[in-house]
Amino acid sequence: MKKYITILAVIISFIGFSSMQAGQGEFKFEKETHDFGKIPAGTPVSYNFKFSNTGSEPIIISNVVPTCGCSVAEFTKTPIKPGETGTIKVTYNAAAKAPFTKSFTVQSNTKTPVKTLYIKGIVE
Repeated sequence: MKKYITILAVIISFIGFSSMQAGQGEFKFEKETHDFGKIPAGTPVSYNFKFSNTGSEPIIISNVVPTCGCSVAEFTKTPIKPGETGTIKVTYNAAAKAPFTKSFTVQSNTKTPVKTLYIKGIVE
């Protein structure tokens, strides 16, 4: 009898955890990497990463963290409802002449709670 109760408890737990995961927002980015190509030194450059919510619940972005102090990010602060779109604007201060690759970590309440976006280019 204990065996059946244990199996039943495991099945109920599995169903409960599965149902909690079912209703979440999900990012669908137009692209996750942007190549600026060649850019002049001393001129900040920006790019808007556009996304839509393909999930069933609103997306709430809690933070976007750049890999260095030479980059900043602005993002949609209001919840993005299913089917709606939002943007994450990233800006890179092209001070040093060299190739660069920078990443931005997006933290949210989506099915994939941590997403990484990339920019790259060559500062001349």
